[in-house]
Amino acid sequence: MHYWLMKSEPADASIDDVLAMPDQTIAWYGVRNYQARNFMRDLMQVGDGVLFYHSSCAEPGIAGIAEVASIAYPDDTQFDPDSKYFDPKATRENPRWMLVDVRALNKTELLSLAVLRAQPALAEMQILRRGNRLSITPVTAAEWHCLMKQLTVTS
Repeated sequence: MHYWLMKSEPADASIDDVLAMPDQTIAWYGVRNYQARNFMRDLMQVGDGVLFYHSSCAEPGIAGIAEVASIAYPDDTQFDPDSKYFDPKATRENPRWMLVDVRALNKTELLSLAVLRAQPALAEMQILRRGNRLSITPVTAAEWHCLMKQLTVTS
């Protein structure tokens, strides 16, 4: 089993939005970084743990717990010329961009970056490294278990 931190802008898809969906599952579309794509394509497995992270908002941080709900498959937004995620080099025969479905399990009290940075056990967490801008990052088992002890489920 692997663990992941996956960033979403709450204006696009928040933990509340996903929990309100009938199956509480969202396709994690729009990833346009090769390393993040490779994580989804090559490493993610159904049942992997996910820290649902709100980014590009007033207070970024971990906002919920989720799980990977599908294996990777082509992101249809790459084929849509009206999408901001359109990629003219992608074809249905040779897709460039993949996604996985993510199922929200619980909303939690927000764990902000400041709270994460204050914990020595999380000092090496990839989200806390300078210059890290990846939308998907691996989380070690030790980091996951440390965070599970701290996250307070609200729904």
